Amino acid sequence: MTPSDNGTYRLRVAGHLDDRWSSWFEGLTIEPYDDGTCTITGEVADQAQLHGILARLRDIGVPLVSLSALDDDGEPREEACVSARSAGPARDHDVPPRDGC
Repeated sequence: MTPSDNGTYRLRVAGHLDDRWSSWFEGLTIEPYDDGTCTITGEVADQAQLHGILARLRDIGVPLVSLSALDDDGEPREEACVSARSAGPARDHDVPPRDGC
């Protein structure tokens, strides 16, 4: 993604955020799940906006479980999926993401 590109992203976080957080996350859609996580999904204008959203999650102490760039059908683009479970030291960025990201 270049700074002028946009895309749709899905961030899965630990815990539940209610709908009132949607405006704080720039109008993104928040959906809770029974497993104790929720997703924050929507159009992101550029990398600066994505980093701003990640910084807001960090600032309120919400753990990021996964981050997926979505294709036109709303499915994760495999090459752009990052999971907290697959992240690790040094060169783990060379390892493909695990299933279920």
